[in-house]
Amino acid sequence: MAKKMFGNIRFLKGDLSPKDRLVLIAATVFGVGYTPLCPGTASCLVALPVFLFIKNPVYFAVFTLASLIISFLVCGRAEKLFGQKDSKLIVIDDFSGMLITYLFIPHDFRYLVCGFFLFRMLDMLKIPPADTLERCPGAKGVVGDDLVAGVYANLILHSVRLILAIFS
Repeated sequence: MAKKMFGNIRFLKGDLSPKDRLVLIAATVFGVGYTPLCPGTASCLVALPVFLFIKNPVYFAVFTLASLIISFLVCGRAEKLFGQKDSKLIVIDDFSGMLITYLFIPHDFRYLVCGFFLFRMLDMLKIPPADTLERCPGAKGVVGDDLVAGVYANLILHSVRLILAIFS
């Protein structure tokens, strides 16, 4: 049997159930999580064309909500399959957090760039309650901190937008 290395565990070809394969496909955002350098950032970059492609804000909100629900459904199982808490291979949480950043934000290059860097910075800083949520077990711990970072980044972008509207 062909052996493949994924993080610190080995999967033998055919060892996974179809459900577990789907969990890993979703958790790694169709394999983006296997990117050797900065997989979380790579998944955020994948979220950018999604934001640009879905121009209708309601459709984008529905897509974001679906992504978030899927994140909560698969991350706990993916942690068990990878054998470590919040494995770097699990990137659907970063992808979903990035989508939250862009909820109801104009499709403007400036917001796109600022939102990307804001989310990545806030995700790394773990501003409360993200730091507390990250320590929670299972999907709540994996997804919670990214959800908070996405909400914070979104609120900052909306605040900047409001300030610019007032002073222009």
